Amino acid sequence: MRYLHTMVRVTDLTASLRFYCEALGLREIRRIDNEKGRFTLVFLAAPGDEQAQVELTYNWDPEKYGIGRAFGHLAYEVDDIYAACQRLIDHGVTINRPPRDGRMAFVRSPDNISVELLQQGGSLEPREPWKSMGNTGEW
Repeated sequence: MRYLHTMVRVTDLTASLRFYCEALGLREIRRIDNEKGRFTLVFLAAPGDEQAQVELTYNWDPEKYGIGRAFGHLAYEVDDIYAACQRLIDHGVTINRPPRDGRMAFVRSPDNISVELLQQGGSLEPREPWKSMGNTGEW
């Protein structure tokens, strides 16, 4: 058995790709446009880790999606939690749970999917502005 991917439905493919690729730093691995089924699948992965993929499913006909209580979050290990959070802020992303402890942060995608960022190795030394920053919204 081998893990393949996690699928997330998105309502705005352009906004989602800005979040996942430009702000978060994932790379597009492949894309499938299915005219008959009227959907697009975009597979993303962290650079150097193509085995763990996220599949963005964009249905061409608008639908409303709710976030089920059974789904928790996507999680990514980062080289520098502070730099990752700053890059997200620079792209207009709200840091819902700042890395006050130098180890963990949470953000949300344009479709409200929770994404956890974890510092690789041990925690970084807590520092401003992160250590005094409060939570924003739900994470």
